[in-house]
Amino acid sequence: MSFLNAAGLTRLKPLARWVVVGVAIAFLLHTLVRHWADISALRIGTQGWSLLVVALGVTLLAHTWAGWVWSWALQALQQPITGSWSAPVYLQTNLLKYLPGNVWHFFGRVRALRNIGIDNGSAIIGTALEPLLMAAAALVVGIATPTQYWPLQLLGLGIVLATLSPRWLNPLVNRLSRSKTAHQPIEDSSPSPPPSPSSSSLSLSVAPGLHHYPLKLLLGQLGYIGLRGLGFCLVLSAVTPLAASDWPSTISAFSLAWLGGLVVPGAPGGLGVFEAIALSLLQGQFSAAVVLSAVVLYRVVSTLAEALGAALATFDQGLSSTLK
Repeated sequence: MSFLNAAGLTRLKPLARWVVVGVAIAFLLHTLVRHWADISALRIGTQGWSLLVVALGVTLLAHTWAGWVWSWALQALQQPITGSWSAPVYLQTNLLKYLPGNVWHFFGRVRALRNIGIDNGSAIIGTALEPLLMAAAALVVGIATPTQYWPLQLLGLGIVLATLSPRWLNPLVNRLSRSKTAHQPIEDSSPSPPPSPSSSSLSLSVAPGLHHYPLKLLLGQLGYIGLRGLGFCLVLSAVTPLAASDWPSTISAFSLAWLGGLVVPGAPGGLGVFEAIALSLLQGQFSAAVVLSAVVLYRVVSTLAEALGAALATFDQGLSSTLK
């Protein structure tokens, strides 16, 4: 009976994911129809388009910075990975998150690490640390926005910060590192990552694992969330004038909406979920037409930044190979 129940839950998980995404998209469409007249009346001037271009650059910088911080996570696990290797790989795999399941970018990064000889435990934990640290950073920034869920925000932050402790992570790293598949090569159909300058000297002579609490990584991800929030504020400023006093609360609300898109399983790139949460959090501060226009424009800007980042990383990799 328990087997049947488990099998039933397994079949229901994909359905539940699509239900969540469907409800979020239905909510957005309903709001779009209700406020279409107001949205169509909005106009973006020359200054607005300039702000959108700046937002594109800031968002691209945020993704590049996240790729560099990823190397810090791997270095904290005693792996000799440099930011010049991790940033291009991060950018190349980033677009995979828009595939159904919202996990394929993580698989791509683990595969890239395994292909240069990183042990299984460090590859998996080093990649899994990223969303945990991002979630913690988003919760820290989001605490500045008072919502009815503020106690849950504090509880969630406490749980995530405790999970990042070496006391809990290191046993998992060591167990995964000793797995039978730790050094088996994985075929990779995605663009091959640039070679790591230290891949020939990788060794397990030092036990993988965190030697201290990853405070530096958390600060790095706070920078990422801050840059993403800044990009969103620039997009919002292109739609409507945004007072300087509104920027901190807007970035805080953005971080909570972005976190919702991160943690809801199955939503490709948080599509629909981020927009719905941002709309509900910011409607009291701005009109629904302004918020809806801003979240749609931001989705376009963010996706363009990710595509541009992947293209630039691939071009740089090809250029490097040609010069060699």
